[in-house]
Amino acid sequence: MKLLFYDAKVYDKKSFDTELSKFPGVEIEYIEEDLNRRTAHIAEGFDAVCAFVSSDVGRETLDILSEKKVKTVLMRCAGFNNVDTEHAKELGITVKRVPAYSPEAVAEHAMALALAVNRRLYKAYNKVRENDFSLKGLRGVNFHGKTAGIVGTGKIGAAMCRICRGFGMKVIAYDVYENESLKEFVTYVTLEELLKTSDLISLHCPLTDDTYHMINIGSIRTMKDGVILVNTSRGALISTDELIEGIRLNKFLGVGLDVYEEEAGNVFEDRSDEILAHSTTSRLLSFPNVMITSHQGFYTMEALAAIAETTLQNLMDAENGAKTGNDV
Repeated sequence: MKLLFYDAKVYDKKSFDTELSKFPGVEIEYIEEDLNRRTAHIAEGFDAVCAFVSSDVGRETLDILSEKKVKTVLMRCAGFNNVDTEHAKELGITVKRVPAYSPEAVAEHAMALALAVNRRLYKAYNKVRENDFSLKGLRGVNFHGKTAGIVGTGKIGAAMCRICRGFGMKVIAYDVYENESLKEFVTYVTLEELLKTSDLISLHCPLTDDTYHMINIGSIRTMKDGVILVNTSRGALISTDELIEGIRLNKFLGVGLDVYEEEAGNVFEDRSDEILAHSTTSRLLSFPNVMITSHQGFYTMEALAAIAETTLQNLMDAENGAKTGNDV
């Protein structure tokens, strides 16, 4: 089977080539271009394509893939809101994803962001490098004894719940589907109550019509003053313009983002020599209590290996017509 791997990075090639020995008969060609309606034609002669969260797998792209006889789209990530899943079904294209590669990797990054913005680690690092050993602007709060509100308690959210419990925090959560395994130490509440009572709010839910811009100026105004907000899930869960409004109202002790609405053209790219015109990202970075990372929550050795293995197994399952929990 021939697989065309879009937007391939060095670490992708290394992790997939390492796992490839377990899947004889699979041939991978790596290209640097991302998948979209302009690059979909490159897939001619391939059985499947591999895409990522930043890829454009919309109607036009799928139409071209179908014309080129591509039968399977493999998402090497958990999210698939960038895929027109209904149109894929109409075209008979199978779409599979990696729903749980390493939940702990993302949850640990979420807590790292929370700690960094709380204790101003990025500012402290730069101050000391300039021989400024003063404590001005570095005061944080104890997490121990505070309330952590986890929105979404799937595998990643559940891992975050356990981490917060380890910090001695009271853990509350909101999810349409409650995780029974967490109820020994997690109290489920309404989203409204979670927003009102949490000292730390961490988002771990999918992007749907219901969750789009769930964090907006209205929900921000209901939060505690001095709250910490972390998002390692989907950028569009938060309205960026309204988040900026909330920051200017001094609502947040800190904001940690591994994802954000404007990230599509930035993810994994070096744009250090460019001027980002009209960039809301630049506006966010102008605030001293905001920390942004480049969609790196998944980026651990263990997670990369799991992504590669699951994606290649998804390819074999698609070829054999096997339906699994990874089908979109």
